[in-house]
Amino acid sequence: MESSSVTMKNNESLESIEYLTRNADTIQKQVLSEILTRNAGVEYLQRHGLDGRTDIDSFNKFVPISTYEDIKPDINRIANGDKSPILCSHPISEFLTSSGTSGGERKLIPTIEEELDRKSFFCSLSMTLMNQCFPGLDNGKAMYFIFLKSESKTPGGLLARTALTNFYRSTLSRNSPSENELHSKYTSPNAAILCLDNYQSMYSQMLCGLCLHKEVVRVGASFSFTFIRAIQFLETNWSVLCNDIRTGTLNPAITDQLLRESVLTKILKPDPVLADFIDAECSKKSWKGIIRSLWPNTKCLEVVVTGTMSQYIPTLEYYSNGLPIVSSTYCSSECFAGVNLNPLCNPVDVLYTLIPTMAFFEFLPVQGSNMDGDTSSNVKATINEKEQNELVDLVDVELGVVYELVVTTYAGLYRYRVGDLLRVAAFKNKAPQFNFICRKNVALSIEADKTDESELQSAVQKAVTNHLTPLNANLVDYTAYADTSTTPGHYVIFWEYNVHNDGSKTTSQVVPSWVFEDCCLDIEESLSSVYRQYRVAVKSIGPLEMKIVERGTFNEVMDYAISLGASLSQYKTPRSLKLGPIVDLLNSRVVSNYHSPKCPTWAPNEVQSEADGEKIIFGLGFDRKVMGWCFSVGGVVCLISTGAIGEEVFEPDGEIWDEVGSYVGSNWLRS
Repeated sequence: MESSSVTMKNNESLESIEYLTRNADTIQKQVLSEILTRNAGVEYLQRHGLDGRTDIDSFNKFVPISTYEDIKPDINRIANGDKSPILCSHPISEFLTSSGTSGGERKLIPTIEEELDRKSFFCSLSMTLMNQCFPGLDNGKAMYFIFLKSESKTPGGLLARTALTNFYRSTLSRNSPSENELHSKYTSPNAAILCLDNYQSMYSQMLCGLCLHKEVVRVGASFSFTFIRAIQFLETNWSVLCNDIRTGTLNPAITDQLLRESVLTKILKPDPVLADFIDAECSKKSWKGIIRSLWPNTKCLEVVVTGTMSQYIPTLEYYSNGLPIVSSTYCSSECFAGVNLNPLCNPVDVLYTLIPTMAFFEFLPVQGSNMDGDTSSNVKATINEKEQNELVDLVDVELGVVYELVVTTYAGLYRYRVGDLLRVAAFKNKAPQFNFICRKNVALSIEADKTDESELQSAVQKAVTNHLTPLNANLVDYTAYADTSTTPGHYVIFWEYNVHNDGSKTTSQVVPSWVFEDCCLDIEESLSSVYRQYRVAVKSIGPLEMKIVERGTFNEVMDYAISLGASLSQYKTPRSLKLGPIVDLLNSRVVSNYHSPKCPTWAPNEVQSEADGEKIIFGLGFDRKVMGWCFSVGGVVCLISTGAIGEEVFEPDGEIWDEVGSYVGSNWLRS
């Protein structure tokens, strides 16, 4: 049973969530006023003419939307040791480094000391929601795989480290007086988390999780890929781990002395019975449900599965076999932003509610994006004054519309474009709830086509569902690039897949070649009408090519990224690549390749309706009796009739007619 103190804390946090969402508008105004008041004298705001004003109208008038390139000169000054109040009146305590794996350079994001308190409050809200859905979490341990990154210093002496490393190093230390309290929450001792050698850290965290398997009530990692990497590590190393547990001795490959001492004195004891149990479970031909088998008291699997991370859901479901998969928070290097108020929801339906105290949030509408269609071509790198005036406050967003997130933070970011695209899906009181769609401007392109990561993910998932799933196969990972070295250029997609219960066969032997050819065609059929037009009619895009790579290839890609400075905990497989070492690595691991056997379907005058993703085909028939065009929209026969007063439209859906109207280029009178 939960203690009364835990129950009281949970109730207080639930009341806080209710208060914050009911008063989101007032709180957001207070947050902006506080940020502008405390930073009234900073150089950045003075430069843009705010001149000490703290009202929202002046803020909107004088402060421009910014990107990292806009503030990079200021960041460099701070990094080089300039201690004057350039961006923030409070001293910049360190820089948080972005992962740099979603499609851009690693960025230095400023932070201040007090942000840790804000983040701790944020995490307490999330944990309360978890406790509400999964009673008893406080009575057990979390096997949570956490990997920290080595720190660096800027020329001016400021720390530069990942947000995750910042958060955990700020709450953990090798000499922490609260070691026992922290160890009561995690299976891993501090030394295992703080160890910078990924192999030694992974081995020790997995070993401790196995030793304490009956105490584990939740498992997880920051991102899906990291957790899957941990399970794959277990697949490779379970026999060695069993030997350690059986004998009570630690693998000599673990050379970190503090880590060895911590594991041997606090956790590892000879346990032949447990070793036999793990041996029996891991020796089974099928690893379906292995998480439930090895950690029988686990209540949930906590990992991020939103956006393109949804690609990993089938693999997670296979290993967990019905265990709830929870995406609990939405965070970035810029700020901790949103919590999932319904942790028990289907992982494909996750909604994040932005917490209004974390920052001042604004939203840049993505033109024509209140829909499930392509967004990449509508997200601009720069915007004009008119478009800046279209920024929407947190409580004024519209249901169904896709926005780019813009934040103003306590640490000195002002109207900063985070680069995430979010769709408004619901409201909790006055606070909107968002689906995370994708990162902006991560696109493949040969001609006028632009394929963003969300569209590519949707196309890949359709092909997997139609062709791999029926064969008991799943996609391990994928990435793509636009190959312009051929004439015409074409998309190349690298696939690594796995067939369950058939580990003895190589990937090239398991699935017939025609299946991959059909997958190529399915992917092309799912891409935009612009892509298909250039592929079919213009013929300036060649057939999509699929390259099947060896098992473990994407682990090698991650290892390469980590060798260049990426963090294991924050790593995300890049969905689009440019020519370079990673493409060379992937090409060196190709075991077979396939092409679309024919062109995808495309019809002249086809328009992709972004309102609902349906295709609108003109020219199905001209009715001379009513002098108009008949055509089909989503199976509904519609009519445009011409007459003396212009064109009269009988409409099933106004949004679709907006698309039709813009295509035809006419003035419309609606009835």
